Amino acid sequence: MFADDHLNLRTFLCERPRFEREEEPGLMASTSHRMRTLCLCTMLHAFTHIYQVALLPLYLLIQRDFHLAKDGQTTFLVTAMGVAYFLPSYGLGILADRVSRKKILGWGLLINALGFLGLAFARTYGVAVACLVLAGFGGSFFHPSATALVARLFPEATGKALGRIGIGASIGFFIGPLYAGWRAQTSGWRAPVLELGILGLIGAALFAWLAEEIPVGPSIANDNRSREKMFATPLLWIFFVGAAVCLSLRDFAGSGMASLGSLFLQHAHHFNPRNTGLALSGIFLASAISNPLFGGLSDRGRMRWTAFVLVVAAFHIFLFPRVPRDWVAPVLAAYGFFFMASYPMVEAALMLSVHDSVRGRVFGLFITIGGLLGNLAHWFVGDWVEHLGENASHPSGYYSLYALLAGFVLLSLAGLGCLHAIRKRERPEMLSHREETVSPDISPLADLR
Repeated sequence: MFADDHLNLRTFLCERPRFEREEEPGLMASTSHRMRTLCLCTMLHAFTHIYQVALLPLYLLIQRDFHLAKDGQTTFLVTAMGVAYFLPSYGLGILADRVSRKKILGWGLLINALGFLGLAFARTYGVAVACLVLAGFGGSFFHPSATALVARLFPEATGKALGRIGIGASIGFFIGPLYAGWRAQTSGWRAPVLELGILGLIGAALFAWLAEEIPVGPSIANDNRSREKMFATPLLWIFFVGAAVCLSLRDFAGSGMASLGSLFLQHAHHFNPRNTGLALSGIFLASAISNPLFGGLSDRGRMRWTAFVLVVAAFHIFLFPRVPRDWVAPVLAAYGFFFMASYPMVEAALMLSVHDSVRGRVFGLFITIGGLLGNLAHWFVGDWVEHLGENASHPSGYYSLYALLAGFVLLSLAGLGCLHAIRKRERPEMLSHREETVSPDISPLADLR
């Protein structure tokens, strides 16, 4: 009898689609192992985004220190970091499909922190740009590896897991402008930059010490699966590029809200760096709640919930410059609550549309396309504000620009349709099998309901 049971189990495992069998190492990992890895990735996520937004309340201080003539030159520092952040993402995605994801993540934070240490001692604008390019390059190590890693560990609740790791982004986005603005108010802009760089080095050391290698099955580096095509047909490529370009409009609006918000608050409402950092941090503090909340809800209705949060976010973008001074911080927080929640839901939709062996490359190319286009917003809004002239001191001068950003968010909804099309066409026989064998309450396919 036991021999027959063993044979039946072996036959069941061998006859299951390869897609199912390859997910088993992650599923078999202990709960404590998976949660420990998730917490460590959340910490790295926080550092990654602290560095992205720490300079936002420091724009005018940096401009005076380097004797820059235009706002656009100052905001270009963040654009340069963003270009270096997104441009290598596809290459890092290839590495994430072939080598240790743990090592990629640890080295990335180390390089990111070193870039900020260099910035703290930069004496010329050119050196500052170079340091931020280095920092951005280090930041590019995170998302392709971490997103693919988490999607493999939590295939039954990917949206919820990515929502939890999104708490790290919320913490980072909150701490970055808040801490930088508070310290710069009394100690100048270099002090918070130096201190955040040192903390990043400590975080990289802790990650290298405590993180464990994730079991991802037999030797992916030498496995032919890691050399599969990303998409099987030209039509899937068209949908993928369409999704990336459309959702880059969302990213453009998000980047624009951060940099434009800093300039708007300081020019039109005369906020100092500390108050500016405090107001901007409200965008991201609220998302510490909304990321896991909507991420969990999206496991049962991904496209529906993603569309909902983006539409509500667009409304708050349009409303923001039109409210009285005392209401700008609450409206920013409400905007962040809905807008930031879209990221883990979109990432889950993308990761569950493709096979694990190509997830690093798919996500890397996705954020290379979308991130590079979206990141242009920092330079764009700085240049726009420069051309406002005297109108930059009046909230009404910003109405059209905020309306444009709100429109971009609404247009980005077309990207959700492209992701849905990929999901329906990519490996349909494997996905249909999953729908039959996984409990409806936790099925990854529930996102299409």
